[in-house]
Amino acid sequence: MTPTLVRNQLGADASASADAGTRARDWAEIQERMLAPLYEAVYDRMEIGAATRMLSLGCGSGLAMLVAAARGAHVTGVDSDRERLALARARLLPDAGWDDAPAHSPHPARRRARLVAEGDPAPVGADGAPYNLITVFEPIGCAAGDSEGLVPALRSAVPLAVRGATVVLTGWGPPERCATAAVLQVAARLADTARPPRTEPGRWRPTLRDDLEDVAARAGLKPDGSGRVSCPFGYADVGSAVRGLLSTGLFDAAVRATDRSQVEKEVAEALHPYRREDGTVWMPNVFRYLVCVT
Repeated sequence: MTPTLVRNQLGADASASADAGTRARDWAEIQERMLAPLYEAVYDRMEIGAATRMLSLGCGSGLAMLVAAARGAHVTGVDSDRERLALARARLLPDAGWDDAPAHSPHPARRRARLVAEGDPAPVGADGAPYNLITVFEPIGCAAGDSEGLVPALRSAVPLAVRGATVVLTGWGPPERCATAAVLQVAARLADTARPPRTEPGRWRPTLRDDLEDVAARAGLKPDGSGRVSCPFGYADVGSAVRGLLSTGLFDAAVRATDRSQVEKEVAEALHPYRREDGTVWMPNVFRYLVCVT
């Protein structure tokens, strides 16, 4: 049976989100770039290049794939959010047929990228060879249940890779090292206003020290090193910060418990300590990655 790559996307309830297309654009245009230092640090450590065949689980709108492809890697991305996936396709495959281009295509990048919706048959690499790197750049560790779909996705992905392939998992750093954690607590407080109170997937929770190691153990992966990367969240103004943060899905439970305007108002208030004199917003954060082998 052909394996499939499936993750349960948190916050899929349409009533909890803005227009899907707008939210995906907010992610792509505002929020996704905040993790660029994490991508670069991992790629430097992994020595990403022409010999790399990477499978990106939860590839979002494709920025991490674009960075890897620019280093010469062959990249395949999988995501459950079809709006984000469409934006990734526009970035990586702007000409129709890139992911199905023949080997003699005159543009080398056409032989290095492929995008697949989650739930579809699991893809082979863009050049037909098995993967030697699997990445998960969607950070876990600050929302209840955010790793539940990841474990089966990893188990499905491992057979598509060479024996001893590298797997990189990423997560939020300690709350005391992440200024954004204070803002995310607004999401938890507002979610608790639901009547009756309930705990549900997607609700904010403090990051635990062994979140990544726990995922690795459940997925049958062997840890082989780790690192921490500074990823400050910087925004042009409070409005951009609110839009970027809500595009993550981490506030969806709060929106369901109250309403979007209330969440936007309280998030804006929580951002005031991080607003600088020129109106920009700056929140230092640390993210963590765990290197594993299959």
